[in-house]
Amino acid sequence: MEERRRYRNGEAMVALGNPSFEAARRHGVIDLSVHHLGGGRLGLEDGREFLNLSSCSYLGLDAHPAVLDGAIEALQQEKLIDTGISRVRVRLSLLDALEQELGALWRTRAITAVSASAATAGLLPLVAGGQLCDDGQPRVMVFDKSCHFSMNLIKPICADEAPVLTCPHNDLNFLEDVCRKHPRVAYVADGFYSMGGAALVKDLLALQERYGLYLYFDDSHGLSVHGEHGEGFVRSLLGEEIHPLTLVVASLAKGFGTSGGVVMLGARHLEDRVHRFGGPLAWSQGLNVASIGAGLASAKLHRTPELGRLQGALRANLQRFDAQVEAPNRGSLSQIRVVEVGAEEQAVERSRHMLDKGFYTSAVFFPIVARGRAGLRVMLRANLSDDDMNRLCNAVRAVAGKAA
Repeated sequence: MEERRRYRNGEAMVALGNPSFEAARRHGVIDLSVHHLGGGRLGLEDGREFLNLSSCSYLGLDAHPAVLDGAIEALQQEKLIDTGISRVRVRLSLLDALEQELGALWRTRAITAVSASAATAGLLPLVAGGQLCDDGQPRVMVFDKSCHFSMNLIKPICADEAPVLTCPHNDLNFLEDVCRKHPRVAYVADGFYSMGGAALVKDLLALQERYGLYLYFDDSHGLSVHGEHGEGFVRSLLGEEIHPLTLVVASLAKGFGTSGGVVMLGARHLEDRVHRFGGPLAWSQGLNVASIGAGLASAKLHRTPELGRLQGALRANLQRFDAQVEAPNRGSLSQIRVVEVGAEEQAVERSRHMLDKGFYTSAVFFPIVARGRAGLRVMLRANLSDDDMNRLCNAVRAVAGKAA
């Protein structure tokens, strides 16, 4: 019988994870149908209101008047929702304008995608097969154990091109040992991880210099919230030019405040290969007109002092939270905190208690986190007032029982 489940085990994932999702549904903390009330506040059908502390719109740009106006103006200009054809054949010049603006803003060749996950699905197999390297040779693919599901999902496809290994989280010794044993290696990681914490970017760049290590980062949680022009946590550490053996993917639907994904391509001369053979980047739908217009407006905001003001407000809220609430990654540059409570059922119950107090902090449990490490994920934002922050910290301490 052919070997199975080398890289994923859907049966175990569903069997072990689904009871917690069912408990979350019973407690009314998933599958919520809401109305947007402004300022990060949402309303339930029964009239209750709450502040959303599970939103990835870290700077509040998804509701910024200029971004909304940009979407409307693009629709009025083009008078259609989408072109309905692969971009490799036909694309709007408005999309070219957005990519040129993002590239100039972040000092790279920027390529947009319908999502960061779609970009990853198309790009990782090309990295594994060597098609995004000048030598065209396959690379041993080393996935960080904590890297996002959207990257782990592509392991079996990469394994059809090259050997696939899983590295303990941020274990540089493991990675260097692989580099010593194999002439061509690629490392796959997040910039900021979705449960908090960050990649050791400077150390990884040193390994790249020493061994020719290919670096693939998803910096979705770092984009816009870091860097002078919102280039993100990873890009801000890469110098003036991105190395040809480095590729950064990020979501435009988080800090950037719009929708879609972006690829920052170090090997600019391989752009045509990405467009033609990058799976969903080639044959899937791209950004629709409203997203393009919103993106142009957000990019414009990224060149103004308002970006720095919003980044500062986010950092201030992060410091205020860390001063009052214990979390394993307290003090991290990441704006995500997970307040651990242990058992899955406790996380679900405490998420419900937080909702009763007017805050949505999502319960995270297996397979989102390791079994026995369940908790409340708190995602801080710039557009939370001092009063919001004080009430939030008081609520978390009362519900989770973790005072600083």
